[in-house]
Amino acid sequence: MSELILTIPEGVTERLDKALADLVPAEAALSRSRLSKLIAEGAVIGPDGPATGAKLRVQPGQVWRIALPDPEPVETLAQDIPLNVVYEDADLIVIDKPAGMVVHPAPGSRDGTLVNALLHHCAGSLSGIGGEMRPGIVHRIDKDTSGLLVAAKSDRAHHGLAAQFEAHSTDRAYLALGHGVIDPAAARLRGTRGVSFEPGGVMKITSRLDRHPTDRQRQAVLFDGERGRHAVTRARMLESFGTPPAAMLVECRLETGRTHQIRVHMAHAGLGLIGDPTYGGARKASAKALGDAAEAVQNFPRQALHAARLGFDHPVSGAHLEFTSPLPEDMQDLLDQLRGTAAADQR
Repeated sequence: MSELILTIPEGVTERLDKALADLVPAEAALSRSRLSKLIAEGAVIGPDGPATGAKLRVQPGQVWRIALPDPEPVETLAQDIPLNVVYEDADLIVIDKPAGMVVHPAPGSRDGTLVNALLHHCAGSLSGIGGEMRPGIVHRIDKDTSGLLVAAKSDRAHHGLAAQFEAHSTDRAYLALGHGVIDPAAARLRGTRGVSFEPGGVMKITSRLDRHPTDRQRQAVLFDGERGRHAVTRARMLESFGTPPAAMLVECRLETGRTHQIRVHMAHAGLGLIGDPTYGGARKASAKALGDAAEAVQNFPRQALHAARLGFDHPVSGAHLEFTSPLPEDMQDLLDQLRGTAAADQR
């Protein structure tokens, strides 16, 4: 148990939670919502005893004491699961996640997740997130998507990282293998609602995304009304394969980060990702166009999507950090086969 002692300065008469949030030292990393919870628990004590509510108006000169309980252990099981750690310090850890690993425990995936692995790996170095001894997950990638992900080890890092992801100021780039090609001259693409083009042949997809009305495992593209959340994806084709071109290597960059965003946006544009079991539909790889690589495309066992680049400002030091991850073996093997098709076409 530790304690913070704060004095209300002259001229401040606002509500308690806001006043304390402005006065709390940055290293304490107490959000307004966390302070409201502590107030409700009777852990915030003023001149007249425990605060009666977060909306209580403070007065200059008042002294407030905040009792900070020691972080409580979480019930999630710590498991010794190997992790590919790209970077780690006292406040955060960057992981290169393999395909097949769920990020956070959920019904049907109570163990074997990234959080289970982090609880074991970071044992003794977690300073508590929201009063619990757990890693702070500020963004996720799908179970069968591979690549870079950052998690907080301290409250101050959690707040700082969450703010950057909320403001969309992080740099995230994904590599994907998709059906079809991005052709700015294609009438079909230009006629697809929400699709536009920027200089350099970059395709921009803008819509709202929300849970599918009949399939809770899917997201749906929406345009009318207030339902759903604003989502923007940019996609730039790096290579095309086949005669006629029938597959591509594409870089996707997220302006926003919504559930399944790249997968559902690319499918909306008619350019679904190879191997995507949810949004790929019944699309078949053309043996005529792709030759021997068609079978590999058809049998690829997961969505061919990899979080290849992650950049953000360190939430404590302020230093800008950039990380890259090479394609995993399965995607690289598929890319090599597609490139073999392209080489054969040129002979």
